This record gives sequence, structure tokens and C-alpha cells, in this order.
Amino acid sequence: MNERQLRLAWEAFMQGRHPPPALRPVVLESWRRSQQHRIQASRHHAPLLGEPELFRRRTAGASLLQAARPALAKARTFLADANAMVLLTDAAGTIIEASGDPRVLEFGRRIHLQQGGLWTEAAIGTNAIGTALASGEPVQIHAAEHFCDEVQRWTCAATPIHHPLDGQLLGILDISGPASSFHPQSLAHAVMAGQHIEAMLERAIRAEHDRLLQSLVRRRPDWLADELLAVDPRGIVVHATEHALPGLERLHPGLLQGRTLPALAGSPCEHWPELLARLLPGGTVELVQHEGRALGAVLVLRSRRRPPAASTAPAAAARPEAAGFEAILGQSPALRAVIERARRFAASDAPVLIEGETGVGKELFARAIHQDSAARRGAFVPINCGGLPRELIASELFGYAEGAFTGARSKGHAGRIEAAQDGLLCLDEIGEMPLELQAFLLRVLEDGVVYPIGSNEGRKVRVRIVSMTNRNLAAEVAAGRFRQDLYYRLATLRLAIPPLRERRDDVPALAVHYCRLAAARLGRPAPELGEDALALLRDYWWPGNVRQLRNVIEAMVVAAEHPCLGAGDVPTELLPGTALDAPAPMPGPEAAPASLKATERAAILAAVRACHGNLTRAARQLGIARSTLYRRLQELGLEAD
Repeated sequence: MNERQLRLAWEAFMQGRHPPPALRPVVLESWRRSQQHRIQASRHHAPLLGEPELFRRRTAGASLLQAARPALAKARTFLADANAMVLLTDAAGTIIEASGDPRVLEFGRRIHLQQGGLWTEAAIGTNAIGTALASGEPVQIHAAEHFCDEVQRWTCAATPIHHPLDGQLLGILDISGPASSFHPQSLAHAVMAGQHIEAMLERAIRAEHDRLLQSLVRRRPDWLADELLAVDPRGIVVHATEHALPGLERLHPGLLQGRTLPALAGSPCEHWPELLARLLPGGTVELVQHEGRALGAVLVLRSRRRPPAASTAPAAAARPEAAGFEAILGQSPALRAVIERARRFAASDAPVLIEGETGVGKELFARAIHQDSAARRGAFVPINCGGLPRELIASELFGYAEGAFTGARSKGHAGRIEAAQDGLLCLDEIGEMPLELQAFLLRVLEDGVVYPIGSNEGRKVRVRIVSMTNRNLAAEVAAGRFRQDLYYRLATLRLAIPPLRERRDDVPALAVHYCRLAAARLGRPAPELGEDALALLRDYWWPGNVRQLRNVIEAMVVAAEHPCLGAGDVPTELLPGTALDAPAPMPGPEAAPASLKATERAAILAAVRACHGNLTRAARQLGIARSTLYRRLQELGLEAD
């Protein structure tokens, strides 16, 4: 049927008459569904979601967005002047990404054919996205085949995208343009792009499963007496040791269905430890992440033969939340000055920004401020803004309401801000917080009201804020990566923690302390640290600061063959003359920001070279996560390989 015949058929249907037999059945069935939804043909545009809800939808569809990026990037190139655009929706029909000809993208805004637009049949009648959702099949809707008059200026072709493992509908890929640009091959192009996205999803899932399995294999020596299961984020058991599945079915009937744990399938991985504490008493959960994204977890089914390990660590080490300023070791003038300044800050309720290099002990100061302030009547609640996937920070920080998204808890979930009521919220790596979330955090700080995702009801909160960063936030503001108003709000009081190389006299006391802690964890007497070993440790420049020192001491204790650790037990990369013993020249005090960056760059280069390019070993030497090292390499313009 040509466009004129389609229009006549549409008018006949609207007038209650039977349309001609030539009208495609898929279109007629959709028109009838649109009538059942009471859609008015005069409706001018689709519903448009607000920014918070759109952010939530994009967060929930992060894996789909990641897999679709190559296809969308090609669309941006090939459709730049082709009078068309490519749209990606979630399973609910909300457009979460749009790419293509800028003129068409702008034209689509008139009817909300844009990010945040809701294009189900129940929202806007017959259209390719909504009809593909309803029918479960690829479909092309052209001109007057659309139910709403205003949308008939468009031609659209859409195909469903399914999860490669279980076939669950994930979203819709749609190619749209003005009706005058109709091309019969558009549907074939959409189907091919959808298949490409599904293939990318399958490849990504296989890679994630491999990493999950590698994590299980690496940790297997720690759990030789236990049964293990590697479970992906959908609750699918990727691998299980010999007796794990039978044992799970015997001890917890109904928890396992085939090779899936349905109780985990609808819940974010970050909530699994709490959930499994109820479902698997005595079991433990080790979450597995890669570059800040959850890959699943290793479930450890503890053997009944394993005796409970006695705790020999000091109470302060077992309960860091109870540690005050007395837990901060060191008598150097630089450190004592910072401690006294922090004590004065604790007496106030103003926000504090703690600045310092990675590994200097910023969280110790945050906990001490909590313990020494009025906020001690509430909890100390930390959240790592750089350690969580971007997509999860919002729900973790602000919480979410009942039914806010697929997999949400039935009663909703209180965020970290609410959990810190009357206490202290510690925002670690605040410089990593996505720019789009910073405005919401600022509003909470200004109004003292938090709005969970999916809720219009605010909740009053009384929380003290302490933020931590190893970045130069003022430079981040100047570069447009951090909001200036939020910076001034968080940095009311600023506390700079000196690096370990500026307080070398504290190294011996710290080394002895960590030696005792490591020995206690191993259940053995603490070895003595000889003067020659302490001298080498004191003279080293510690680019990874206290955290690196702790890791080095622990490695020395584990490998100790004698009751006294000497110079021969100090790792070779710390010895004079090695690559890691060569700090960069330090510029004068007038170039402090550049100096910090130069020092970090030199430390990273030295570590990577000393480890012959092995980033895992280099990160361990620096006392940082591998993902953090990878990100620092990119930020400093260094090649990861």
C-alpha cells in the first residue's frame, strides 16, 4: 500500500469502518491494541521521563549500552548525513540512547523521540518500538501505519534484542527517520545491528565468565576444604566444585533450580552478602569485580570439618570503626600537626575534605573525626565513589523506592546517606563521582533531604560529610570535571595528609605494628625487625605510602624463615639502585600540584618498569587496585601495555 492508501485505511479505522484487506495484519492488530489502551490519535508526543528516572533506566541497562556502543558509533558515522537515526530502548520501551543525523535527532525531539521518551503502544499507540515490544518480532512501521497523527511523519524499523543465554528481552534497536526517507532495507539493517549487539553481549558474557572462573581458580588454595560456586550477576552458576551443587541441593532444597540461583537473579551483586547471610548460614560471598564493574561472586560453602579460626588480631584492627586519633601511629611533627588540626575540625559539624596521595591513611583520619565528633552517636558509613560501577553509585548513595527497577527489593532500599543518619558519611574518591550525580548530592547537602530513586517523597537526613580524594579537585573544577559549587560545599574544611616520604621517622613504628598484625593473622609469633631492615625501609621513598608499607611487611612476614627479619628479607625492588628506588626530582613548593602529579607519574612508571609491564604486580607494589592503576595510566597519558 502506498502512503495515500495507508492514510485512507487509517481514516476508515478511526471512523469505525473495516480497513482494506491489504493492510498488514501486524498493523491492524496494533491499531486495535492502541484503541484498547485508549490512545487518542491526536496525541502529539510520547511521555518523557525526567532526568533522575532516565539515569536510573540507563543504569539498569548498562550492559546493553556497553554492548551497543560499537553499533551506535557506526551509526553516528554512517547516518551523520543520511536523514536517519538509531535508537536503543530498554525492555520497558524507554529510549536510553540515540545516535545519528543531528538534524533528525533535533526533529525527533518534537515528539519526544529522544532519550527518555517512552515508546510503548500503551503510551503512544502503534510505532515500531512499541509494536516490536508487543509482538516480539522485528517490524517496520511507515507513515500512516502509526496510530497517532503527529507520528505519521516518521518511518521506523525496530528489532528486539534478547539476552544470549536465556532469551530474556533486553530492549529494542530502532532505525527512524522522516517518512520521506523510507527505505525497505531499513528493517534488515536494524535486524543485523540487533544481532551484532547480541553477539557483543555474548562475547562480553564469555569474557566475564572467564574472569570469574579465573578468580575462583586463584583463590582455590585458600578454600581447599570448602566447596565453591562461581555465579554470574544473573544468578547462573558458571562453575562449581565437585560436591558443591549436590551439597547445596541437599542442605538448602529449592535454592538451586538447574544451574541457576533465582534468589540472586533479581538482586544487584552488592546486595548478595546480606541476602546469602540469610539463605546460606555459614557460607561466605566473595564479590568479583573488573574495572569497577561486578562480574558476580564466588560462593564458599564452608566445610563442617573446618574449625572456626580464633581471632588473634587486636580489637582496633578487627573493629576499625572504633578507632580514634590514638589509632593513627606516628610521632613526626608533620603528622602530629595534621592530627591536631583534625581534632579541631572534629569539634565542628562542617564538611571536611581530606586530601592526600593514595595509601596515606585518609580513611583513618575520617574514622577518627567520626569518633571524636558529635556524629559518633550515628554510624560511620563509607562509600567508594570510584570503586562502584557508575551505574550503581546512585542507588547505593540515594537508595531506591519499591519497584524502582527490575530486581529492586520489594520494600525498596535505603541508601548510604540514610544509613548515616546522625552519623558520618565518608565519600571516598569523591573526584570520581559522575558529573551528572554531583548536582543531586549538592541538593542533599543544601536541603538536608534525600529522594530515593523512583520516589517523589523526600526524607530528612542529618549527616556529617567527610570526603576524601587523591586528586587536585581545584584543577578538576577548572577542567569542568567537577562542579565548583559542590567543591566549595565539600571543602569547607580541608585536611592535607602528608605522604610517608615526608615523615620517614614514622616508618619503623609502622613497620613493627604491621609486622605484629600480619603475624597475628597467621597465628604465629611476630618476627623481630632488624636495624638493617628498618634502615632500608626508612630510606625508601614509598610511592604507595602506608598501604604499600603494610603490603611489603605482610609479604616479608609470610615469607619469613627466621625469627628476625634482616636486610636480606626486604624485597629487592626496594633496595637502593633499583627502578623503584628512583623518585623523580621534586620541583619547588610553588609548583605543588605539578609536583604531586610528577611524583605520581614517576612512581607509576618505575613500578611498571620494575615489574616488566605486569600491571597486577605493579599495582600490588604501589598498594593500589589494578583498576585504579589502569585509570591512572590513562589519566597521565601513559600506555597501559
